Amino acid sequence: MVPAPSPAARPLRAWQRAALDRYRAASGAGGRDFLAVATPGAGKTTFALTVAAELLAAGIVTAVSVVAPTEHLKRQWADAATGLGISLDPNFRNSAGATSRDYTGVALTYAQVAAHPALHLARTKARRTLVILDEVHHAGDALSWGEAVREAFGPATRRLALTGTPFRSDVNPIPFVTYLPGADGVTRSVSDSSYGYAEALRDGVVRPVIFLAYSGEMSWRTSAGAELTARLGEPLTTEQTAHAWRTALDPKGNWMPAVLAAADTRLSQVRRGGMPDAGGLVIASDHANARAYAALLRRISNTEPTVVLSDDPTASDRIEAFRRSDARWMVAVRMVSEGVDVPRLAVGVYATSVATPLFFAQAVGRFVRGRGRAETASVFLPSVPVLLDLAGQMEVQRDHALDKPLREPEGFDDDALREANRRRDTADKPDSPFTALESSAELDRVIFDGGEFGAPAAAGSAEEEDFLGLPGLLEPDQVATLLRQRQASQLAAERGRKAKAARQAEAAGPVPAQAGPQPVEEGRPVHEVIGDLRRELNRLVAANNHRTGRPHGMIHAELRRACGGPPSGQATAAQLQARIDTLRKWNS
Repeated sequence: MVPAPSPAARPLRAWQRAALDRYRAASGAGGRDFLAVATPGAGKTTFALTVAAELLAAGIVTAVSVVAPTEHLKRQWADAATGLGISLDPNFRNSAGATSRDYTGVALTYAQVAAHPALHLARTKARRTLVILDEVHHAGDALSWGEAVREAFGPATRRLALTGTPFRSDVNPIPFVTYLPGADGVTRSVSDSSYGYAEALRDGVVRPVIFLAYSGEMSWRTSAGAELTARLGEPLTTEQTAHAWRTALDPKGNWMPAVLAAADTRLSQVRRGGMPDAGGLVIASDHANARAYAALLRRISNTEPTVVLSDDPTASDRIEAFRRSDARWMVAVRMVSEGVDVPRLAVGVYATSVATPLFFAQAVGRFVRGRGRAETASVFLPSVPVLLDLAGQMEVQRDHALDKPLREPEGFDDDALREANRRRDTADKPDSPFTALESSAELDRVIFDGGEFGAPAAAGSAEEEDFLGLPGLLEPDQVATLLRQRQASQLAAERGRKAKAARQAEAAGPVPAQAGPQPVEEGRPVHEVIGDLRRELNRLVAANNHRTGRPHGMIHAELRRACGGPPSGQATAAQLQARIDTLRKWNS
């Protein structure tokens, strides 16, 4: 006999209680549909299952169907439902057509519903059914999916839609979601309950996220045979940005090993600082890179990473084993960003070229689930404008707009989201053929709560260590305070170095004037001189950014307009020095 559903096994959070009150009011007024928007990690599953338990206990519904994006999430829903006395079958297959009477309902995927909507329509009609649509924005992934969801669950007694990221860049309407025109004339989705990241952070429900953005010099060869060098994150064309980004992610270069080593150092600090079971996740673009990153981590951490590949039938088992263990690292293809629910994940490496707001939010959501106050999350990412912008807008809540103009593709358009959730057996193909040659890594900046901290610091330097060594347990205000202190220390040390150099120059007497461009220092390798000049230029750009608020890319672009010459990755020592001199005048 199926046990009667029980009340919530643990006290509800304030937002869950408020959402439950709103649901009761809407349901009492005859509403069948309810959309709850809550930031990843806030507890949407607990809220939804509490609603289900109430409806089952009251006899309003007699069955529950949960629709989730991935197979792994089906099992997670079934496990969570057990705690409230609700038995869901996560192994239901369309070919079976029915399940055991021991179950209160089933857990499905959106793809499963789309494959046989008539079957699920018949099941919905057969019993008074509550349908829980988890991450309902996936029902808009394709018109056929949306149509299938509407067909299968149109007659449902109740429909509860959940999402942590309701916004999409397309105009496919999400089934059973209300859209209303706003004051600006744009029609947007309307939620019945909303709980954003900023509110969850204030309540201690989620962790504060520290983003560590890494830049560096990237070199690649075009299909025409030309060899180009550019600094990751500088103003570049769309194609150059794409190539520099993918060069950074190349496991054979120096950027990925340096960033993985930094992330492993950060993970060790977090473990020593109060989260002894903290884990790390690398989100890779494809299977080949995932395996290569795992090999790098094996050497760096002296431990065996868990590798989760989309075509592996044991993927769910591997994720579950990692969740229950205290292993350090998991490497997964990007499709599992929404299917990984491992609360001990505290360090992430965003090693994919997917740049949609939706995917980014889903990926970062893997690390924000808090288990106790003062836990922090650290996410390492490439220093490219689109990711820096997304990292700086973590607290911005968006809605799905139906009638806004679709933006023109910019190399990484939002169509990539659908690709991001499909099986990835082969490497991404760049927009045009290119060959990654060399890469280097440098901590560019730290982003927290919309602010930027720190000046460029070489990988492995004491300046980098200042940020990697932040305590693992910190309240949000403590994070901001420490970051400001680290930045102040860096700037003070730089001022000390400048003062010392000035005193030495004064003691040495006047330097004879030289006509024309200054030559590279005799006896020093050219690459060292140019490297020092680039670091000084980037430090001054960061200082100007903090003083004026202008983006780094805009400052670099203005310098190029003022001084001429190519991007700094291709500039001569004299051109770099001219930009440094100009920027010092701007900063004075």
